[in-house]
Amino acid sequence: MSERLSHLAQGLIGSEILKIAAEVRELVSQGKPICNLTVGDFSPTEFRIPDRLARGVADNVAKGQTNYPPSNGVLELRKAVAAYYKRGLGLDYPVDGVMITSGGRPVIHAAYQVLVNAGERVVYPVPSWNNNHYASIVGARPVEIACDAGTNFLPTADMLRDAVRGATLLALNSPSNPTGTMFTAEQLAAICDLVLDENARRGPGERPLYVLYDQIYWALTFGGAEHVNPVGLRPEMARYTVFVDGISKAFAATGLRVGWGVGPADVVKSMSDLLTHIGAWAPRPEQMATGELLCAVDDIRAYHAAMLRDVQERLSLLADGIEQLRRDGFPVASTSPQGAIYLSARFALHGKRTPDGETLDSNEGIRRYLLQAAGMALVPFQAFGQRDESGWFRLSVGAVSPADVRALIPRLRASLQALR
Repeated sequence: MSERLSHLAQGLIGSEILKIAAEVRELVSQGKPICNLTVGDFSPTEFRIPDRLARGVADNVAKGQTNYPPSNGVLELRKAVAAYYKRGLGLDYPVDGVMITSGGRPVIHAAYQVLVNAGERVVYPVPSWNNNHYASIVGARPVEIACDAGTNFLPTADMLRDAVRGATLLALNSPSNPTGTMFTAEQLAAICDLVLDENARRGPGERPLYVLYDQIYWALTFGGAEHVNPVGLRPEMARYTVFVDGISKAFAATGLRVGWGVGPADVVKSMSDLLTHIGAWAPRPEQMATGELLCAVDDIRAYHAAMLRDVQERLSLLADGIEQLRRDGFPVASTSPQGAIYLSARFALHGKRTPDGETLDSNEGIRRYLLQAAGMALVPFQAFGQRDESGWFRLSVGAVSPADVRALIPRLRASLQALR
C-alpha cells in the first residue's frame, strides 16, 4: 500500500461481512431468490422499533431537542440506563458510571484505547466480533483463544488460565455474536474467579486485568437460557468490568445509534473524555426518546414478548430444518437457539464436488456454492477470526421472514443432494 498512508491505515482490514453483502445485493438485483442470513441487522419490514421510541424521536425533534447533547449523554438517559440495569439485571450503578454513545462500537473503541497500551496483551475468544480489529487499532498483542462446539464456542476458565497472566483486557460477549450461544452461570463465575485471582496476584504498581463485557443482546434469550453477567455473579467484579450495551439489538433500532457503556466511574469518565475528541455521541432526540422508552416498563415487556416470539420462530425454523437434513444423512448440524439473532450451523462439505465439477475445499467455497445453488447467504466463522476450515457459519435472522426460511430449506436440500 502507498506510503502516503499511516502504518495503522496500511494494516486495516475491511469488513468481510460487508464484502459478502455486496455479492448478495448483486444476486438480489438479478431477481434470484435469496434468504439473506448475513447481516446482524433488522429489516424494518420484519422488526419495527417500539412505537413509543418512534413517537419519542419525532416528538423530541418537534420540541426542538436538536442541539448538541452533553458529551457523556443527556442526564435523563443516563439515569434511565442506571434504573434499567437496576430493574432488569439487579446492577446498582451511579449515574457517573454511565456514558452514552453513538451505538455500542464507540464504547468498545474507547475501552480499548483507555485500558490498553500498545504492546499489551488482549485476550479474546474466536470466533468473536471485531476484537482482532480493535486490538490492531491500539497496537495490542492479541491472544486468541480458539473455541469450538465442544464448549458452545465460548472460552472456559481452564482455557483462559494461562492466557490472562499479565494481560490487560479480557473481551467477552454473551449472548454471542456470531454464535448465538451463551455463558452459563457456572462457566462465567469460574472466569470471574480467575480474573479476581489474577488481580489479587498483581502488585501495587501493576495495572489490573479488566473485562470488557459486551451484553448488547442480553434481552434476547430463548429456550430457558438465562443471561448472566460478571458483576451479577461476583459483585467484586464491578471494579474491573466495563459493559457494552444499547438499543440496537434489544429494540431493533440499529439505525438510531444509541448505545451506552457502564462501569467504574473513573474508567467511564476517561472513556467519555476520549470520545469528546471524536464526537461519537448519539443525537439528542434519540437520546431523549430512549430515556423515555427505558422508563416504560409495560411497553418494554409487551415489545419483547412479540420480538422474542418472532426471532425464536425464525431461529427454530432454521434449526429444525437443518436438524431434519442431518437426520436424513446430510453432513450438516446446528446449535440450538439460545440468544441474540444468530444460529451457528455446520456444513461439512469439504471434498464434495459440485455439479460444475468444482471441489469444495474451503469454507469460502462452501459459502459461494450455497449462495449460488440454494440462495442461502451466510457468513463463515473466518470472518470472526476463526482459523480452521471446520465448516461453521453464522446465520442471522433479523432480515428474513418465516416464509423466507421455509422456502430456503427445500432449496438447501436440493443443493446438498446435487453434491457428489
